[in-house]
Amino acid sequence: MPYVTKIREILLRHPEIITVVSQHGRPDDGSDAAGFYNAEFFAPLKPFEEWPPGLTKEKLIDQLQKEFANEFVGTGFNFSQYIQDNVEEALSGVKGENSVKIVGPDLQKLEGLAEQVMAEMANVKGVTDLGIFRVLGQPNLNIKIDRQKAARYGLNAGDINNVVQAALGGTVATTLLEADRQFSVTVRLSPEYRNNIDQIKNLKVSVTSLSGANAYIPLEDLATITLDTGASYIYREGNERFIPVKFSVRDRDLGSTVEEAQQRIQNNVKLPPGYRLVWAGEFGSLQSAKQRLTVIIPISIALILVLLYALFNSVRDSLMALSGIPFAIGGGVLALYLTGLAFSVSAAVGFISLFGVSVMNGILITAYYNEVRSTGRGPLDAMAHAAAQRMRPTLMMSLSACIGLLPAAISTGIGSQVQRPLAAVVVGGMFIGPILMLVVVPALQTLFTSAREPANAGANGPEQ
Repeated sequence: MPYVTKIREILLRHPEIITVVSQHGRPDDGSDAAGFYNAEFFAPLKPFEEWPPGLTKEKLIDQLQKEFANEFVGTGFNFSQYIQDNVEEALSGVKGENSVKIVGPDLQKLEGLAEQVMAEMANVKGVTDLGIFRVLGQPNLNIKIDRQKAARYGLNAGDINNVVQAALGGTVATTLLEADRQFSVTVRLSPEYRNNIDQIKNLKVSVTSLSGANAYIPLEDLATITLDTGASYIYREGNERFIPVKFSVRDRDLGSTVEEAQQRIQNNVKLPPGYRLVWAGEFGSLQSAKQRLTVIIPISIALILVLLYALFNSVRDSLMALSGIPFAIGGGVLALYLTGLAFSVSAAVGFISLFGVSVMNGILITAYYNEVRSTGRGPLDAMAHAAAQRMRPTLMMSLSACIGLLPAAISTGIGSQVQRPLAAVVVGGMFIGPILMLVVVPALQTLFTSAREPANAGANGPEQ
């Protein structure tokens, strides 16, 4: 039974799948270039509410992966979505979420290195959908002319190439005229004389002797004829050849998985001079995002600090307004740990959003503290009054955002993988951050203020 038909039957066994539409090879319009070895299946799913209790998309994929692995040995499978697949292909350069590109000039060495890399990655927990996009496998008939032997018969390489071309590929013998149309008549040897390498070795090359008669020399006396494996597909990037090893990551965070894979490859795979590895796909995008965040986050904090200094005209008060950020970040990290989610770009956006809310809470307390201090109260009394009065608006603002994003943080439906990290970070940071800030920040404010002012400063009038 053809593979495509069998795969369709396996997919339709699962009641969660509505139907299956398959595409073998590439479309006629050439919009999605793929080889004859590639088959894609579109399997729309029923609403998540109609699924059996406890079954998730990840579990369904695991079931399908096991069934396919048992039925189709040696065949690689990817599970993705249409738009996601196009984005991943643009990022990784191949049909896969991530890829390791082994860059180098020799295709034979690239194939060997790819086998070693895949063997190491197969031992890394979390790595799935592992496979190599082969670059060799096309049978090539190589005819290498021995110029010295050909010269003994008065032949040159061009003469022998013309015979091989005419016998195997065909040559135009004449032109057929039909009214105003012309048709080239091409002739070549019959299939029984060119279907195997032994027949090709006996191909006769005509040589004119000194007496004027024609002699016929077997081709194997003039050339070395071999049947070798050549390139079936050559990947290039930046004018360099490479071979991709594609993979996906499930049930583990992407960063630690790739880090372990890199360590194993570095220890056990020796790259020859002129060869290197390039990690592309979601991991490459994550690394680029982290590099941008290392620049954006410090700049954001610096700009916030400048705006706070313009508001308070005091470095101490500005830092106090920022002191709630570590507590909010700690709450976000704790939320990721408890939910088992990995740090991602979505989670990083959630941490950045916490900065603004944490600073806003700090401004509420610090500004009201300064207002109370201006009435002549002492530092401890002023801070206690400010914390008590601003506790309700601070907690209401934070808990409203926390409760609003709680459904997204605990959702398990299809598509929740993108929103869950952001929502979990915000929920954790909004829940723990304000509570700790109301406890710790007033104590720090009182401590630093009392260390710089006399104990009876509040009885002598407001701070100047």
